[in-house]
Amino acid sequence: MAAPSETLNCEDFSMFQEALKAIRTIDDRIVHSLNTTVPTVSFSGKVDATQTCQQLYQSMMEAHLSRDKAIKACIAQTSEVVGHLREERTKDADNLAVLKQLRKEQTKLKLMQSELNVEEVINDRSLKVFNERCRTHYTPPKVK
Repeated sequence: MAAPSETLNCEDFSMFQEALKAIRTIDDRIVHSLNTTVPTVSFSGKVDATQTCQQLYQSMMEAHLSRDKAIKACIAQTSEVVGHLREERTKDADNLAVLKQLRKEQTKLKLMQSELNVEEVINDRSLKVFNERCRTHYTPPKVK
């Protein structure tokens, strides 16, 4: 999997969302992954469920961390642009182009920040599904 920070376009919010959608596929397909890799009781002898659950958990956590990092990097980058535009506005309060650009960047920043909330919901849902199917096979390490 490519590093999301390289694939996220922080300039254009719609491209940012499209890239996030693409790198969220592991969470979108968690139920399918669990159904196809974690055996039911009748097939439990044929597959090492502990190893399968552990691998799935690790890839899920890597995806969550990399997406979180990428979103926060875009938020930081956009915050910097907003800060710069605020400075420009204080120097020239009548410049409509600066005011318009500032509003646009502030809106984009709010939308990016809301993606962190979306990310939290997606991560919680994935972990819930994972725990339902893998709790008897693998217990993830406690997060500090």
